[in-house]
Amino acid sequence: MTIKLQEDVEQGEIIGLEDLEKPLILEEKIVVINDNNETDHDQESTGSIGMVLLCTFVAVCGSFEFGSCVGYSAPTQSAIREDLNLSIAEYSMFGSILTIGAMFGAITSGRIADFIGRKGAMRMSACFCIAGWLAVFFSRGPFSLDVGRILTGYGIGVFSYVVPIFIAEIAPKNLRGGLTTLNQLMIVTGSSTAFLIGSVITWRGLALTGLNVIFEYVLQGLVPCIFLLVGLCFVPESPRWLAKVGLQKEFRVALQKLRGKDADVTREAAEIQVYLENLQALPQAKLLNLFESKYIRSVIIGVALMVFQQFGGINGIGFYASETFASAGLSSAKIGTVAYACIQIPITMLGAVLMDKSGRRPLMMISSTGTFLGSFLAGTSFFLKGHGLLLEWVPILAIAGVLIYVSAFSIGMGAVPWVIMSEIFPINIKGIAGSLVVLVNWSGAWAVSFTFNFLMDWSSSGTFFVYSGFSVLTVLYVAKFVPETKGKTLEEIQKSINS
Repeated sequence: MTIKLQEDVEQGEIIGLEDLEKPLILEEKIVVINDNNETDHDQESTGSIGMVLLCTFVAVCGSFEFGSCVGYSAPTQSAIREDLNLSIAEYSMFGSILTIGAMFGAITSGRIADFIGRKGAMRMSACFCIAGWLAVFFSRGPFSLDVGRILTGYGIGVFSYVVPIFIAEIAPKNLRGGLTTLNQLMIVTGSSTAFLIGSVITWRGLALTGLNVIFEYVLQGLVPCIFLLVGLCFVPESPRWLAKVGLQKEFRVALQKLRGKDADVTREAAEIQVYLENLQALPQAKLLNLFESKYIRSVIIGVALMVFQQFGGINGIGFYASETFASAGLSSAKIGTVAYACIQIPITMLGAVLMDKSGRRPLMMISSTGTFLGSFLAGTSFFLKGHGLLLEWVPILAIAGVLIYVSAFSIGMGAVPWVIMSEIFPINIKGIAGSLVVLVNWSGAWAVSFTFNFLMDWSSSGTFFVYSGFSVLTVLYVAKFVPETKGKTLEEIQKSINS
């Protein structure tokens, strides 16, 4: 869902989530002209990137943790339900309550990152995730499971904001786009790893106390948190945050450490200071400002894309993929989950490459057409199974449908709505509007993940046909209302939206 903010950073902008109040640090392109009429980009020293790479590696451990938490419920559903005797309703609450915690984490993340710094926010998030995994490990019933899940949800909600922000604030301009793509890649990798571990571990073979399999998954969640906590001891704080809170000496030291001891950071330091002064001069946007005529179309587009992204069913299908394959009669649900895990990473990388080549609108329409086809095939498989027709084709259609769906989603609808959101909002409302859209996204994620099992009990084929219907609506909406933003200035985008 995914919950994905790094695309804003690739565009040189960052969405703030500070309690629906104000933007944090928006990486606007500022050009400083020197006496020789050269831009700061031409003069910028590349310095040493070793520390930047180390900082990025440490930070994306939080992204991997994000993916691990999201992917955890898919391969563990039958094992946990059997061991702890959970009903469908109880396990659905366990699977979906992660998104409730993430909503609170996303709302408060901006203020937390402002108050205790980017490193402090990541440390706090790691502690929440560790506490959550331990609560899951020691669970004897649904209550402690839910407590652990909501704690990890809160942790990844903060990670979803602070990781791309931290990377953007430490990276040189010429490396920012490439480094921030690692955030989404590590989220997908963490999710895929959870799927793979759940496929190779045998529940009965490991069962001694009934909790050993959970221990294996807990280790997967704890390891990236431990790496993160240890790694943060060796990397500097965000220079921009240090400058923002007035720690000038620490600001220069951190910037010098990131760029290399021999790099000249005078120009970049001056640019950061000038930008912060300009940012503070902007009027503070209020929630009601979003309903003004000059902003309302942008807000509707941003919210609608998140609604279509989530109600296309991605979190229901992703959270409970293993059980879906088993319900379709696949002889080994592990085959399906392994294929699901392996296909996400390369397709996500392909989507990142196509983002600036094909344009936003074509990529979303192609992606939504693919999710329609995937959902329709999966729905058809369950329809055939329910009527006793072509039973030998049911598992094949189910796995083909789900894999086509996740491939199509990964190439477009997973990332493009977040890119569009970063481009359609004027800078003065970007923080407040971005926060609203993120809340809509997490709320939709909760609704879909909570209702998926109930819908499957109601009608397995109907569930996928409903999702395919939303995919069709997405194609129509994008074709009619969403402007192409590739290669356009903010002013040109606003003109096309309000025309």
